[in-house]
Amino acid sequence: MSDNCQGGRPAAPFPMNEPTLETKQIFQGRVISVQVDTVRLPNGGTSTREIVRHPGAVAVLALLEGRLLVVEQYRKPLERMQVEIPAGKLEPGEDPQEAALRELEEETGYKARSIRHLRSFSTSPGFAEEVIHLYAADDLEPTEVHLDEDEFLTCEAITLEQAERFMEEGKIFDAKTVLAVYMWKQFVRTGQF
Repeated sequence: MSDNCQGGRPAAPFPMNEPTLETKQIFQGRVISVQVDTVRLPNGGTSTREIVRHPGAVAVLALLEGRLLVVEQYRKPLERMQVEIPAGKLEPGEDPQEAALRELEEETGYKARSIRHLRSFSTSPGFAEEVIHLYAADDLEPTEVHLDEDEFLTCEAITLEQAERFMEEGKIFDAKTVLAVYMWKQFVRTGQF
């Protein structure tokens, strides 16, 4: 990287890290935990950082006869229905590829004969450690849906045009699905993800 941006600060003359001085656990839930860390700043001062701990997740860009498999479900934090690619939380020690295969089958009723890792990305690095592992799946065969007891969703296969319209309308709004749609568009154009 260059030393500075237009109008930015020059490169720091000290290490750019924030060693943790103290950690206070403030919440432990089924999916996340929240802690407040007191950190030493690069300039020697101190500050606090609120951190959401999450075990990570997987998401699957699954194509069935040229259409993207998506699920629609109610998302309480947004108080609305969302169209998303199949996804789910990693279990402790679970291999992400195995989790991707599991989530695809559980949510859509399709098993992939071929799956490959596309990207891993941080969802909100300013406050959360969650990393999502995105996979592409094809050569699908029907099986059975196996939803969790608190999971209510519908599955459908949509065209690229529908996906782009859903993004414009805000029905597709989450980062993993938006990224998957752009990667799918690139695949249609170039034959490569």
